[in-house]
Amino acid sequence: MARNVAFDQNHPLMEAGLESPIDEEGVHDSFSQLIAEQSQNGGASDSDAFELQDLQRQLDEEERDNVAFLSGPGREFQGRRQRDAECEDADTQADPLIGERWSSATLKILSSMPSRTIGRNRGAIISQYYNRTMQLRRRRQSRPAIRDFSHSARPSIRGYGIETDSADAEVSKRDRLVNNLQNLSVSDRIRMLRAMPLNVSEKSELRSLALQKEKRTLSRRIPCCSQLKYYIINGARQGWYSWLSFLHSLHLWQVPLKRVSGRFGSGVLSYFLFLKTLLFFNVFLFLVTGAFMVLPQALHPPESSVGRPYFTGLELLTGAGYFSDTVMYYGYYCNYTLRKSCRDDGGVHDVSLSNGTMPDCVSKHLSYNMPLAYFFTIGVSSFLTCIILVYSMSKSFGQSFRIDKSHSILAIKTFCSWDFKVIKKSSVKLMSENICTQFKELLAEVSHKQVKNTLCQRLWRLMVHGLAWAICVASTTACVLAIFFCSSHMHQNLQFFLRSRIPVTNPLLNEASLLALPVLVSLINLLLPGLFNLAAWMEDYESPSVRTYVSIGRNLMLKVSVLGVLCYHWLGRVAADPMTIGLKCWETFVGQELYRFLLMDFIFTILDTLFGEFLWRLFSEKVLKRRRKPVFDIARNVLELIYGQTLAWLGVLFTPVLPAVQILKLLLLFYIKMSSVMMNCQAPRKPYRVSQMTTVFITLLCFPSFLGASVCVTYTMWSITPSSSCGPFRELKTMFQAGKRWVEELEKDNPNLSVLARAHSYLVENPFFLFVGAGIFLIVIYFHSQVVDGQRKIIGLLQEQIENEGDDKKFLITRLQTIHEQKRTPARRLASQNSNC
Repeated sequence: MARNVAFDQNHPLMEAGLESPIDEEGVHDSFSQLIAEQSQNGGASDSDAFELQDLQRQLDEEERDNVAFLSGPGREFQGRRQRDAECEDADTQADPLIGERWSSATLKILSSMPSRTIGRNRGAIISQYYNRTMQLRRRRQSRPAIRDFSHSARPSIRGYGIETDSADAEVSKRDRLVNNLQNLSVSDRIRMLRAMPLNVSEKSELRSLALQKEKRTLSRRIPCCSQLKYYIINGARQGWYSWLSFLHSLHLWQVPLKRVSGRFGSGVLSYFLFLKTLLFFNVFLFLVTGAFMVLPQALHPPESSVGRPYFTGLELLTGAGYFSDTVMYYGYYCNYTLRKSCRDDGGVHDVSLSNGTMPDCVSKHLSYNMPLAYFFTIGVSSFLTCIILVYSMSKSFGQSFRIDKSHSILAIKTFCSWDFKVIKKSSVKLMSENICTQFKELLAEVSHKQVKNTLCQRLWRLMVHGLAWAICVASTTACVLAIFFCSSHMHQNLQFFLRSRIPVTNPLLNEASLLALPVLVSLINLLLPGLFNLAAWMEDYESPSVRTYVSIGRNLMLKVSVLGVLCYHWLGRVAADPMTIGLKCWETFVGQELYRFLLMDFIFTILDTLFGEFLWRLFSEKVLKRRRKPVFDIARNVLELIYGQTLAWLGVLFTPVLPAVQILKLLLLFYIKMSSVMMNCQAPRKPYRVSQMTTVFITLLCFPSFLGASVCVTYTMWSITPSSSCGPFRELKTMFQAGKRWVEELEKDNPNLSVLARAHSYLVENPFFLFVGAGIFLIVIYFHSQVVDGQRKIIGLLQEQIENEGDDKKFLITRLQTIHEQKRTPARRLASQNSNC
């Protein structure tokens, strides 16, 4: 197979894994020796010149490894030998390595280079790998791994055209190679076959022959019982692999995600992957809270002195009324230890014991401290969520900030992206669309060039960016002020209705008025991102990825401001002095507010999907007579997910069932958004690759979202006084005292546990421990990012070194040719003078 030498410095570094008969030091020594000989000797012998000219002519006739067309980096290879004289002159002027008639010394060196020794003689390859397998067999007692050998496993074919193998010799060597492969270990055999410079069919044939001989040998040597054991082990292994394949097929939303990736690219795919990540977070949180808080309280319901109101249907929107006195909210949970009481007849019934009262007949073994379970469940679930988030963020940093030049990824995608195990027609079509979209993104990144603007153009763009940001900041400030005054007005109205003794004529209308603030906030979250998109259109960003990141920043500014005002409303107004407004259980009221905000956010997201995507597509197709569809807004939709997840984390303390509501919301949102994207949206006009988009999403989920929610929950548990008439922490100054009281009781019952009390006082009561833990997490993230950055710098230096080595080789070849031409010119003159004489 014809190969041509090309110094492509952008080609990815491929690992050979085996030793080569050509030592790199020998090649460099041959270069240096040849230069020395050419510089010292006065002239070259005519016989060598004639011999190497014959060798060159022979190579030209066979059309193999045409060294005359050696090209530099970034130039296309032209495969035909006969070219036009004009093209040849142009190429020669562009690169001195092109269009040369190489000297004998240069040809000899080039024929010894590792890049020139693949694919010429199949018999030589089999012979050489037979010798290697023989060496492995001799050292088989220790069985060293092939990775311990020297690199660049490529067979040498120096002397090609001088010595050839006959067909019989090749068959015999092939049989001996199969025998040697049979005697190797499985890992060494795989590595040996993988490194052979043969095509895939020949490798598969060698592997199958080695396996057949191995099976025959085993069937002759292994007795019947051992064969049965062998078949059982193989069957168990195949069953295990089938089970793993079945588990892989159970991955959630695998086919829809591939379909989205094939049609819309990695940007839209990152949204659905992020939604899937949030779903797993909420499933984990629901399992923890459901197992340790909701389920025990549901099995031991407290006695209610007030009758439960009737279900009217409005509770599904407001979360109040019928749902107020259920396990859905904080106020329903008891503040005592759940125990089993004993009777003389052996009967058992539930007893609710307050702190300090303990009958003699109560069994101490079957007890469940509800306040302690509530406190530690919230704390442990938040801590585990933090660990998972930090681990996910660190892993995502390591995956996204790798050195991956688009040229090298493009080559890998071209030659290594197809999965030949896929045979189903729909799967083949899906994979081809996916690969095609990835090619578009990579080619767009490769062909993207920075446009150099003049000074006036830069000043104009700076003014436009400043005006756009001023509009976005001003609109965000106005909306936040509107939310602030509306929440203050709602707080005053709530205080008037609760403290006034005037009977309410229409309680349903009063309950529905609680939806005013959630509707206003959801309406702002729906409309204001449209203004941000208008500002981005005015800025006219050249890169779609830059436009996406700017949009994420502006939407993040809006969401953080809105959540800050709401947290102040709930914790600074409602929770600070609930008695002034007549609230008996302010925690339940805050939980209902969070439920309403989460539900309204979901409803307005559905409305935006209906009116903003579906109806706009119909209007564009029917009225405007255009085929243009709206583009999926990644930034706004992702920030909506982060906003909803922040509400869910804030509401776990007040509404333990809120993660279940969030799970249902995410499931419905996935299928609705998936259907809308496939029907109503089109792919971006400018394809772009978002290699770091998932990392940005996880980072935003960790720091602004989870960190802010954790600060609010921690402040509530450590500083705000709980309600005195409801909840598991009634009659306590802070929620935090539940753990402290439990430790004191343990120390009083068993003085040997005083060490636990001291550990609790130092580790839990002292806020310094929380700061130390947060500092450790930040340090881990910082060091991980620094390690990744150092690896990037090292890889960059290595790539620069590879490029320099390529330049060195080009310089050596050019230098050899120049020296040879200088020595050959006087010899030609002398020969011409002799002929004239």
